[in-house]
Amino acid sequence: MTNSASALHAGTRAHRRRPARAVAAVASTTAPRIDTVYTPPFDLDFRRVVGIHRRGQTDPTMRWEGNVLWRSVRTPLGAGTIALRQEGGTIRASAWGEGAAWLIDQLPALCGAHDDPSGFDPSLHPLIAESARRNPGMRLGRSDLLADALMSSILEQKVTALQAFHAWRDLIYWHGERAPGPRRLWVAPALERWRRIPSWDWHRAGVEPPQSRAAVTAAASDLGERLATAATGAERERLLTTVRGIGVWTAAEVRIRAYGDPDAVSFGDFHLAHEVGFALTGERVDDDGMRALLEPWAGHRQRVIRLIFASGVVEPRRAPRLHPEDHRAR
Repeated sequence: MTNSASALHAGTRAHRRRPARAVAAVASTTAPRIDTVYTPPFDLDFRRVVGIHRRGQTDPTMRWEGNVLWRSVRTPLGAGTIALRQEGGTIRASAWGEGAAWLIDQLPALCGAHDDPSGFDPSLHPLIAESARRNPGMRLGRSDLLADALMSSILEQKVTALQAFHAWRDLIYWHGERAPGPRRLWVAPALERWRRIPSWDWHRAGVEPPQSRAAVTAAASDLGERLATAATGAERERLLTTVRGIGVWTAAEVRIRAYGDPDAVSFGDFHLAHEVGFALTGERVDDDGMRALLEPWAGHRQRVIRLIFASGVVEPRRAPRLHPEDHRAR
């Protein structure tokens, strides 16, 4: 068993006394399989580009087994699982379930086929130029799945990543369903199911009332229909932020994952401005400072942020890691 698989099963065993409804309908492990080979016409850092959709080491919807990525999602055609392996310049894919054909058709977009880096000038800063040279496979992929990006981003509002990842895992075990295919993965709930999660389950998962209210409100809205007609990132941000509880940070996170937006910036993030400022100037900056630093790359600001992360330049830690207080027992 791989380390990632061990972490998943350890998380499952440690997840005490799930409600009866967690034993959801189990899709057949003998579901028909669709196979394909995708050869992208560009360099691709597959692990980095697609890995952005994984929500922590215990994400029940996505895991690595060696060099194979297993991913289960709820597509417009139903639940599906896809296994992806990069071999040289090709991606070998196998998919199962009602959503298998959709996952195969969407694979190029997931790998960044719709990403357009034209007009991007990495030479404006030596760190960005060097990172772009060292990481030619840095593409901006998109999932084309609003529900997962929206709900995971809401859970990550104003908490540590560890808190958010645990909440994501717990709520999927309780309210999702077993995924099709040969691996023990889970599919996140549909928006309608997110809307009907009772208050006590949000609380048991460690989700604070503002976040649970935002999730329920968003799940009950017609965001999907309205966003389907949005042509720009700015328009998507405007539509997303009309929902109570969704601000510019959450809207940016959704734009990054669901739509591969090359200009989305998560203003309001606890760490991002500090990291961008340190990488580009050697000093911390606030959101206004980050906005000014990224302005020369308008239209490609998310691309610059991803290249900063890929560069390995990280601001030194200044204090002990935060240990959040658990209010569930009160």
